[in-house]
Amino acid sequence: MPNPTAAILVIGDEILSGRTREGNAHFLAQELARVGVDLREIRVVPDDHAAIVAAVNALRAGHDHLFTSGGIGPTHDDITADAVAAAFGAAIGVRDDARALMAAHYDKRGVEFNESRMRMARIPDGADLIDNPVSIAPGFTIGNVHVMAGVPQVFQAMVASVLPRITGGRPLLSQSLRVMRPEGEVAGRLGELAAAHPGVSMGSYPFVQDGAYGTNLVVRGPEAEAVSAAMTALADAFGGPA
Repeated sequence: MPNPTAAILVIGDEILSGRTREGNAHFLAQELARVGVDLREIRVVPDDHAAIVAAVNALRAGHDHLFTSGGIGPTHDDITADAVAAAFGAAIGVRDDARALMAAHYDKRGVEFNESRMRMARIPDGADLIDNPVSIAPGFTIGNVHVMAGVPQVFQAMVASVLPRITGGRPLLSQSLRVMRPEGEVAGRLGELAAAHPGVSMGSYPFVQDGAYGTNLVVRGPEAEAVSAAMTALADAFGGPA
């Protein structure tokens, strides 16, 4: 049975402008591979209501899970929660359990729980909260969509909260072989070996070291024996330890 699939929707003008370097998709890909969920698509959209709604609806229909990153903070351009609610046709408002969590947090710190911070307690009807042990303001899950903060430390904590709820498949295993030959020299034989080992995927990733061209050959698959057999074949073909 194939593994469940997932997509991530990264939301924010700051990503598209280059002001902020995106790393949440990279982190999520690693975590999902570990639990046997295949990340199939990464999409980035601006802080635009219609664009977010359209992307949420397309991605949640095409994958078993959709993760979103960004746009659930206290400012006027944090519109992800409203857009996700609109995608589901759900009402949204300040929810008592989210407000209580945040009120206690700010009271303990001696910080005013003002109207701007209250925006982060707005949750669509029918959603479940996602724990945020870093800064308390929760994310939420509605349907197969997991809505999380864009701040990397908070995003990572929310991923850790969500993953135990998800039924995964077989973890993706990988092995790699580093060869000091340019990609163009290994491509033909690599294609033949990939065809001979259909139970795994083979990829080639070129690099330059001290002016010399090399290629990292990577084998990925859910079955340890198949991955090892393919790696042995690569080592035999191109030299180096299996």
